[in-house]
Amino acid sequence: MHWLTTSPIALLAFVFTALFTGVVLPAVWSSHPARRRAAAAVLTQVLSTLRRHQ
Repeated sequence: MHWLTTSPIALLAFVFTALFTGVVLPAVWSSHPARRRAAAAVLTQVLSTLRRHQ
């Protein structure tokens, strides 16, 4: 994963993909209500953190 540490664009794409597949997709498509609530809570925390840093 040397390419990941040398390219800021690749790192940003990796982080976005990880957040999308690990948080956004479960919040939208999970059939388990508890999993949807947990993913939505994490997504809310991530978005509020991003808003504070702008």
